[in-house]
Amino acid sequence: MRTDIKTSCLKRLKRIEGQVRGLSRMVEDDRYCIDVVTQILAVRAALRRVEEEVLRDHVAHCVEHAIASGDKADQRRKIAELMAVLERVER
Repeated sequence: MRTDIKTSCLKRLKRIEGQVRGLSRMVEDDRYCIDVVTQILAVRAALRRVEEEVLRDHVAHCVEHAIASGDKADQRRKIAELMAVLERVER
């Protein structure tokens, strides 16, 4: 993972970590259910943004490297990995 992407992802994940701690407090404090669900949706959206950033970097770095290398087996492996993870994302 490129350094700038790693830094960005770590920053986002720290923020998400704080959001999840806040969710725990909301549940402990018996906050209104819709408020809790709204915050859960926000955490899920934030995680999706991190996921997209990591996938974008993977394509730009790992998949691109496999294509440039000319190694057909590595190219097929990287594409198969990408397809498998994208299938899981859709579920």
